Amino acid sequence: MKAYGKVYIVGIGPGGMDHMTPAASKAIGDSSCIVGYKTYIDMLGNIGEGKEVLSSGMKKEVDRCQKVIELAMEGNTVSLVSSGDCGVYGMAGIMIQLIQESGEDIEFEVVPGVTAANSAAACLGAPIMHDYVTISLSDLLTDWELIKKRIHCAGMGDFVTCIYNPKSKGRQTQIEEARDILLQYKSTGTPVGIVRNAKRDGQQTVVTTLEEMLEHDIDMMSTVIVGNSTSYIKDGVIVTPRGYRI
Repeated sequence: MKAYGKVYIVGIGPGGMDHMTPAASKAIGDSSCIVGYKTYIDMLGNIGEGKEVLSSGMKKEVDRCQKVIELAMEGNTVSLVSSGDCGVYGMAGIMIQLIQESGEDIEFEVVPGVTAANSAAACLGAPIMHDYVTISLSDLLTDWELIKKRIHCAGMGDFVTCIYNPKSKGRQTQIEEARDILLQYKSTGTPVGIVRNAKRDGQQTVVTTLEEMLEHDIDMMSTVIVGNSTSYIKDGVIVTPRGYRI
């Protein structure tokens, strides 16, 4: 029986060693090959020195995973990296699916990381102390009508809502529609935090309201957190009380 290598599916966190878990750092260190989206590979800095590093651009996710399988079948230990957590809009799902469909007995391990929602929340104070949902506004893989239905449900349930992929060059109006849907359920003064490059170089943080959020710059590097009916702004930070008596 042929001895295959191992696949680590690694969440590297927001970027930089200071917010990467020791387990993620060890998995990458134990690997002979690193595969990932070019932007995420660049975030690793010197950690990839001395290893085979393969990077590619957007919309090449399946190709990257197939290359990982090929490398593992050659006996290599491979780290497939995603920013944030690899199981939250990351590479874990498609990588596991392709390993299973290959029919090969390739060992894999999912290594979690700090999510964009967690990173952005830390920049804003404590906005996700109570129940929250994450919704991506990218309609590349999910129908926009279904995304809108999910936004309605988040608003109806009074969830704190963490919005990923809010806006891109080719997708300008979805964040406006999302805001308008949430206004059907939330007050105009609901706290909103907009964090660009959370816990990375160039971090920018805005604390605003649901009514005024579209007056601020929002792009694909931004995470938007919309509070619930109890969230408030004080001293420049957002807090969503969990209900403790104080």
